[in-house]
Amino acid sequence: MVAKIGHGTSLFGAISYNKLKVDDENGKVLFAQNIIEQADGTYQMPDILHSFKPYLSANRRTEKPVIHISLNPNPTDKVTDENFIKMAQQYMDELGFGEQPYIVFKHTDIDRTHIHIVSVRVKADGSCISDAYEKRRSMDICRKLEQEFNLTPADKQERQNVLPLQKVDYSKGDVKRQVANAVRELAKSYRFQSFSEYRALLSLFNLTAEEVKGEHKGKPYNGLVYSVLNKKGEKVGNPFKSSLFGKSVGCDALYKRMDKEKQTWKMDKATKNRLRVNILKTISDSKKRKNFEKNLLKKGISVVFRENEQGRIYGVTFIDHQSKTVLNGSRLGKEFSANVFHEWFANGIKPEVSQKSDTQIQSKEKEYNPFADLEKAPETNDVFPGVSLLEMHGDDYEDELFKRKMRKKRRTIKKPKL
Repeated sequence: MVAKIGHGTSLFGAISYNKLKVDDENGKVLFAQNIIEQADGTYQMPDILHSFKPYLSANRRTEKPVIHISLNPNPTDKVTDENFIKMAQQYMDELGFGEQPYIVFKHTDIDRTHIHIVSVRVKADGSCISDAYEKRRSMDICRKLEQEFNLTPADKQERQNVLPLQKVDYSKGDVKRQVANAVRELAKSYRFQSFSEYRALLSLFNLTAEEVKGEHKGKPYNGLVYSVLNKKGEKVGNPFKSSLFGKSVGCDALYKRMDKEKQTWKMDKATKNRLRVNILKTISDSKKRKNFEKNLLKKGISVVFRENEQGRIYGVTFIDHQSKTVLNGSRLGKEFSANVFHEWFANGIKPEVSQKSDTQIQSKEKEYNPFADLEKAPETNDVFPGVSLLEMHGDDYEDELFKRKMRKKRRTIKKPKL
């Protein structure tokens, strides 16, 4: 079994990612400790956030208080929900989070069933749980769990790579299965708002996609085909119709999803600030293009440049593997445009990075409020419009609702004319 540990600032983002899996019926909540539960046994976003808030409020100095863990057994292991719960409890106990509030989600959207655990590193008294030797301790716990639950041991390569999605390799054969596994997981796991962003994501895994438009029996159609690329970026073998892999990776489904992303999804400030800081710092620390790409990848960010036949860079896309977000450079700011990188790589004019703006971005990231997403744009309820669901789950929410209702009535009563 392999464990992957991530630290961050956005509790809302970590919970939302897992809650979407549950809402899409690709996951479920297996277990929760010290988390508010509804009478029907479900867990709602405002309740979950309220459960963590006292801990985060106790210490605002910790830069990355949120911990997001995934436990990944070998795909051949058949783990029951009961054992998943026991494994999660034992893992959290031995890692030092046994007394913390945490919630365990089971993901079933890919062939490799696994669990995610979200918690916080800040204790109720304001002290912080140490992350010293965290990876080493995590590996030791995983080895112990493998023995106790009779799991397939993870080999050295799996431990180092933490089960990444493998690039499609045409020479290995069984190409259709390789392509199916890749496109299904990428289309589900990552956020993108344009077809060019989706193609950039696919290119990281030796894949590309093309729209096929035409007419059949007098009716227009719009389809999608996937092709495998070699190391030079050239197509190899025959293309595959998207229908072979399901409707979710077809043209209609992808465009509907992209339109929805444009309308409903807004990247949280912490993620955007972190990306900007990491990219700007990598520009400062790098001398050439390959050096820049390599250093950026160490931070969990891939970059894809689009060039014409003359070698002119006309597009740049960043893929953040932590937040599973794909962004054209223009969405991050003009300092990340294609022209800036072309001038650097082709003409040696390295972009100047302002230390002042870099410091300002870092400062904003430290002050980020994980509850700001709900406080600024709270979800409303049908019974009392304007009252947030976050408020409704307070200790005295019935009294508060009554007061608001009465105030509203008083405002509508007209004074009699004398």
